[in-house]
Formats: sequence, C-alpha cells, structure tokens
Amino acid sequence: METTSSPWRRFDAWLAQPRSARSVVVWLSLYLAVAANWPLWTELARIGGAPSIYLPQVALMTLLTVCGTVALLALTAWSRWMKPLWFAVVVVAAVAQHFMLSYHAVMDPSMLANAMQTDLHEARDLMGWRLLFHVVLASALPAWALWRMRVVPMGLLSQAWRNALLLVAAVSLAIGGALAMNRQLAPLMRNNVHLRYMINPLASIYSVSSVALKPLFKHSRKLIPISGGTVLGASYAAQARPPLFVLVVGETARADHFGLNGYARDTTPALAAHKVLSWRDVHSCGTNTLASVPCMFSPVGKAGFEARKDDYENLMDVLQAAGLAVFWLDNQPGGCKGVCDRIPHAFAFDRLAPEAKTALCDGDECLDDVMLQGLDERLAALPPERRDKGVVLVMHQMGSHGPAYYKRSSPDAKRFMPECKTNALAECSHAELVNGFDNSIAYTDRFLGKTIDWLQAQSGRYDTALLYLSDHGESLGEYGLFLHGVPYSFAPEVQKHIPMVMWFGPQMRERARLSSGCMEAGLDAALTHDNLYHTVLGVMDVRTPTYKAGLDALASCRGVG
Repeated sequence: METTSSPWRRFDAWLAQPRSARSVVVWLSLYLAVAANWPLWTELARIGGAPSIYLPQVALMTLLTVCGTVALLALTAWSRWMKPLWFAVVVVAAVAQHFMLSYHAVMDPSMLANAMQTDLHEARDLMGWRLLFHVVLASALPAWALWRMRVVPMGLLSQAWRNALLLVAAVSLAIGGALAMNRQLAPLMRNNVHLRYMINPLASIYSVSSVALKPLFKHSRKLIPISGGTVLGASYAAQARPPLFVLVVGETARADHFGLNGYARDTTPALAAHKVLSWRDVHSCGTNTLASVPCMFSPVGKAGFEARKDDYENLMDVLQAAGLAVFWLDNQPGGCKGVCDRIPHAFAFDRLAPEAKTALCDGDECLDDVMLQGLDERLAALPPERRDKGVVLVMHQMGSHGPAYYKRSSPDAKRFMPECKTNALAECSHAELVNGFDNSIAYTDRFLGKTIDWLQAQSGRYDTALLYLSDHGESLGEYGLFLHGVPYSFAPEVQKHIPMVMWFGPQMRERARLSSGCMEAGLDAALTHDNLYHTVLGVMDVRTPTYKAGLDALASCRGVG
C-alpha cells in the first residue's frame, strides 16, 4: 500500500537530489535576501511611508541583493568543499542582522574597524542569548540544507566558464534593474547613504574585507616628528609651584544629558558645585573611540588626520618633549589607541589592591573611581626632575560605554530608576534606557568632582586645573538608532555633540593669565576636538611651532582684564 510522504520528507528528498554548485549559490542567495535583510526592508518601509512607494523599492533592492550575492558567491561555486565557506557567509549575515536589529548599527568599514579594536570585556557586553537565538534562527535551515545537498563534481574548465557566465548574468541583471528604476533608486541611495551598508551579507563582507585587506595595500606609515623646537614658556622661569593639569578623556557622553548644559535632570551636581566652565557647542572628530581618540590628540585636526598618509607625534609627545612629566592612566581595556605608546602609561586595574578590586571591579572591568586609587603614589613615582617642572596626567574613562550602561555606575550613584539591566536594549523601555545612561553620566559627574577634590588637596604643591572632554556621543533610540559608530557624514547630532568642561584652581588661572569673565562669556563658542591640542598647550604655556592661537579656545581670554 502506497503512503503519502510528509512535506518535510519531500523537502529532504529534494535537497538530496544531485545539483551543481551554481544552483546551490543561487538558492542560498535567494534565502539570504529573504531571511537576513529584515532591517533593510523595514528601513525602506520607514523611509517610503506608503506601500505604493516602498514596495517597488523593496522589489528593486531584493533584485540587487540577490544578484549581488549571486555574483559574489559565483566566485566560490566550485565543489562540495565550498560548503563550510557558504555556511560561514550565512553566519556572518545572521550576526550582522542581529546587530542591525538590536542596535540599528550599519556594517560600514569604520564600524567593523572599531569592532575589531574592541577587547574581550567590551565584546562580552554585546553577547547574549538573543545573539545566539538570531544566529540559530537564520542559520539552522541553511545548515541542514547545505549538509543534505549533493553537489555534482565537474571538470575545472567546464566549471570555470559556467561560473563566469553566472557572474556576468547576475551583474547584467543587476545593472539592468538599476537602470530601469534609476529615477527611484538614485535619490533613494543619495539621500539615505546608510542603506548601502544594510545590504546583507554584501555590506558585511565588503567591510570586513576592506578592514582586513587595507593594511596590505597601503604604504608603511612613518612617524613624523613635530616636537622639535618645543620649550617651556616664561611662566616656568620663576614659578612658585609647578602646574598639575589633569585631562580626562570621557567615553560616550552626550552634551545634552549634562545638567550643566540645560538638561532637565540634574545629572551634574558635583561639577556645578565646583563652578566649572561648560562649553555647550562642542563636536567630536569621530563617532567611535578608534577614530576620535587619536584624532583629538593630533596636531593636524580632523581634516588633516583623516587625509594623512603618515602618522604624526601627538600632544603627549610634545608635552613630554617640553620636559614635563606626563602619564596616561587607562580604565578602558581597549587602551589608548596608540596615543600613549611613547610616554609612561598604565592600566588602572594593574597592581590594584584586592579590596579595591573587589569593591570597584568586575573581572578586569572597573568603575572609573579605580583611577583615583593610589594616585598620590603614581604622582610621586614620576621622574622628579620632570615633576618639578610640571605634570600632565591623562585619565581615560570607561564612562558611559554601552550597551551595558547599568554597569557604569555604582549602586549608591543610581539616582534614576528603574534602569535598563540588560544588554538587549530593545527589551527595555526608552525611559529605562535613558535612566541607565543618565546614571552613568551622574557617576562621571561624581568621579570628576572627586578628581577636582584631589586636585584641590594638591594646591599647596601645585597650580592645578582639569579639562574633561568626551570622545563621542551616543544614540539612545532616536531615529531608531542605538550606541554609536554611524559614519560621521550622516551620523545623528547626538553621536557628535559632546560635553567639554574645565576647572581652574585660582593659582593656575592666575598663572595662565585667564579672565574668568571672558571665559564665561565664551561658553557658546563653536568648538571641536581640533581645539584640544592648542588649548592644552596654551594653558600649559608650552611653546612649539605647531601651536595655533586661532585654535586655542582660551587664547582670547589670556591677559584680558
């Protein structure tokens, strides 16, 4: 008696039929277009608004995605031994879709480069069951299909011309579709540049390849010295006390979430109590740490830094060449991104007392207060002949690094509740997400307040000052975006608008001949990371050929009144 087989058995039998590697590539491309591009389809629907507008766009982008993936995979359509590579492409697409769905990130080269610089502890915050679920959901079916499919072997020459024909056909179809709908496609892609980085898996493969292969095709950078001719200014000749300047490099802080800048919540009471100066219109060099930190310490500014063919010495090299004691203290496991390579530096959790590590750290990831531990001893350990001239101490914060904002503040500093307690930001309400972020800002405020207290305690021996400046901002769900790292040209304002705060002890203000009234009157001036290099040199009275008074944020207030 003949029985009807189940749909699953019929599907399994179909998979087991002999087929060419090219047919596998075509079926896999169709699957990926449907199963791994939901962020792209939903973004097109959001942009288009009405179905009559976005449905044709979805159809065209589907055609382009399928054809592009087929063209790429046609280069691999050789034999059954390509199955692991094909499955790897599926996994890459699944992981990329997870981050686009969860954080609305785009897979551009700068995002991938920043991700490759992320250390294990930072990466751990991005992992979780949701990532595993999304990967399994998108890759389970193709994994089974690839395992069951029988790829027919074929002679090398016969395979080669057929693969070439498939590639040409896919490219020709894509070009034809793009030309036929160019009137709709051209303005869509020109006005929404981020869409090109949402085409999965093409964008991810392009970005990974670009980052991985770029070092092979660029000339070896040489270090250009710029510290020649650097000397200390006249204020050092008969100084009663050497200067002690603390530069705090913030992480992921937003200017519009600082109470000092008019935010509805009082997130910065400690800084307000210390009567600091807070500039309200400051913008970053980049939207991620890898781009911003080296750029902000560079003498050539954002435009020059991004166009450079060689590397240059930075602010820390110049300060050291002047004869000052310089030290970089890091609370980011990812480090200083090369800025501190040629000066004394240390991680804050190195040689930390066990009781302090228990109170402030989770493994090698610590709250920023850890940088205040043993600070007197670190200061005393600097070379005395340099320390007697002056000290510049850089503190690199963990700050508000996401997505685990709840880890960036201690329990006694959590003033805004309830807060988001998971890395899966989509599971939290917007209010909970903002609460967690604001708690991290409030903790930064408390940390800066304690640092100023420490500086005030040094005022008998040093003329003291502090400058705080964040590396970039953060998206908290605006426009459907989370975290940071969106390409600068179309990144939202919140990823670029950053806080900048300065505090001067009275002796340091007098030493630098700065007018308090003048500085307070200039807090709405438009500044960028380009101003950091020249402003610090001006405050520290370091004379060097690369100093530009026009980029010194305080130059106009020196010697006034």
